[in-house]
Amino acid sequence: MNSPAMLETRRLDADSRLLGAYLPVPGFGVLPVNAYLIRAAQPVLIDTGLAALRKDFMRALRAEIDLRELRWIWLTHTDADHTGSLEAVLAEAPHARLVTSFIGMAKLSLAGGPVERAYLLNPGQRLDVGDRELLAVRPPTYDAPETTGLFDTRARNFYSADSFGALLPAPAEEAAAIAPETLREGMSTWATIDAPWLALVDEQRFRRSLDAVRKLAPERLLSSHLPPSHGMTETLLSVVDSARGAPAFVGPAQAALERMTAPAQAA
Repeated sequence: MNSPAMLETRRLDADSRLLGAYLPVPGFGVLPVNAYLIRAAQPVLIDTGLAALRKDFMRALRAEIDLRELRWIWLTHTDADHTGSLEAVLAEAPHARLVTSFIGMAKLSLAGGPVERAYLLNPGQRLDVGDRELLAVRPPTYDAPETTGLFDTRARNFYSADSFGALLPAPAEEAAAIAPETLREGMSTWATIDAPWLALVDEQRFRRSLDAVRKLAPERLLSSHLPPSHGMTETLLSVVDSARGAPAFVGPAQAALERMTAPAQAA
């Protein structure tokens, strides 16, 4: 895979849809980049994908919902791989509010973002979307201070933002289809990239953040950067816990980057 690619939209349960994509990472394989749609009484879109795939993303989203019916866009954080179609979605969804935190709103404002439609929510607070509540949750690992995941109290799905992501050798439909050692290596590598502070965290405090996820007892753990997982919460918690002891990530220098990208450039 030499360029980002959208996947077929997938139904995860009666109300939840995956709008998935993969981003090639030279020398490391691919990174899943997921957005999700919850067809609640007040429909919720979680993140808006990659800018490079905006046309495909919007086409897939329109096939799932009349955007005039969308009521909430939950932005887990403001990184570019989560905001790629944000302006396009807001333009076609006039009734949608943008769920973020105060820091998220501030970061959006620096880029001229649509802060007038922001709805501020902090971890521990709940958003009533008509037929369920969405609990705002701080995931165990993250790379941006505004990061806020969410727990769907009806479907019992935990949307964990960047946490529990993995770099993978090839796309996969389900986390369970990935060989255990491949999954462990990919998740550990991603954790050291996305949360370089992980090795500095007090062990007991970090495990309390993992216990908070465990207590939610999610049916599915749905990361922005991992294929959907079902019934794998303990496995994923264990891998992230062990990543605390993984070597710090050191990215390739220029010469190594040129070697990794040369075949793609030649093609």
